[in-house]
Amino acid sequence: MIYSSSMNTLYDLIIIGGGPAGTAAAVYAARKQLKTLLILKEWGGQSIVSDDVQNWIGTPHIAGSKLADALKSHVMEYKGDILTIAENELVQKIAGTDGDFTITTNKNTFNGKTVLISTGSSRRKLEVPGAVEYENKGITYCASCDGPLFSGMDVVVVGGGNAGFESAAQLLAYCKSVTLLSRSEPRADAITVEKLKAREHFNLITNAIPKSIQGSMFVESITYTKTDTNEDITLPVSAVFVEIGPIPATDFAKGVVDMTDIHTIKINPRTQETSVKGIWAAGDCTDVLYHQNNIAAGDAVRALEDIYLHIHA
Repeated sequence: MIYSSSMNTLYDLIIIGGGPAGTAAAVYAARKQLKTLLILKEWGGQSIVSDDVQNWIGTPHIAGSKLADALKSHVMEYKGDILTIAENELVQKIAGTDGDFTITTNKNTFNGKTVLISTGSSRRKLEVPGAVEYENKGITYCASCDGPLFSGMDVVVVGGGNAGFESAAQLLAYCKSVTLLSRSEPRADAITVEKLKAREHFNLITNAIPKSIQGSMFVESITYTKTDTNEDITLPVSAVFVEIGPIPATDFAKGVVDMTDIHTIKINPRTQETSVKGIWAAGDCTDVLYHQNNIAAGDAVRALEDIYLHIHA
C-alpha cells in the first residue's frame, strides 16, 4: 500500500476506482503532471473474471486477470511524487466544493481540488439454481467479451431491456441461434425489438422467468417458467448471457451528484462533468448508453482533458 493520509496534502485530482477508466485517468493525469491520488479497492474492473477478453484494443486475447495486471503495471510506471496510490480502500463519503473536496475512505481522509468518480458497476446476477455453479462455464454477463467463444452454438439471452436485445444482436453474428427470454413484454426500444424479431435464428419468448440451469462440466440447458401458462420448459443451450441490469458502485455519491433512477451518475457527455462543479465521472458508473472497457477508458481520457483545463483555467 502506497499512500499519504496526511490532511496537509492537497491533491490536484483524486481518482476513485481501479478499472479501465480509473487507470487510464491515472496515467493521463500523471503525464500531465497533476498531483494525483488514485483510490481503489482492486485493479481491473468487471473483466477480471473473464477467461479470455477479446475486445481490448491492441490485444486480441488476454485473460481478465492479466488485463488487470497490465493496467496496474502501466499505472505503477508513474507512481511517485506526482502519483500516489491508495490500494484496498473503499470510499465512503465525498464532501466539499470545487477546489476543496474531502474524500473519506474506510481507512483515511484525503483532500483534493477535483474528483473523478470511476467506480464502475457490477452485473446483477441471475439467482436461480445452477447460476453460481456454472458462472464462467456457460453463464456469462458480457456478450461482447465472451460471445465469440460460443460461435456456431445455440445460446440464450436473459433480459428484455435494451441491453438484452443489443446483446442478442451481437450474438447473432456468430451463434447458431439466439433465444431471448423476457419476463414481460420487451422494455427495449420498439424499433430494436422489431428489427431483431425479423432476424433469422432469433426467437423471442415473453412471460418467461428462468427457473434453473443444468449441465455437466458446462451449461447444457436452461429451464424457464411460462407465467401465462404456468408451464416449465427446458431449452438445450450452450450458454446463457445475462442482461438484467447493472448495480452501479455509487452509494458513496448519493445525495452529492445527480443520479438516474438506477443510481448511475448523470454526466455531460461532452466533458464527463457531473452536476457538481469540480466532480467528473467516467465509465460504467455513469448514465452513458454503452458500457465497455474501451469506452470507459476513452471517457476517462475525455474527463482528464477537461479536468486539466479546469485546474489551469
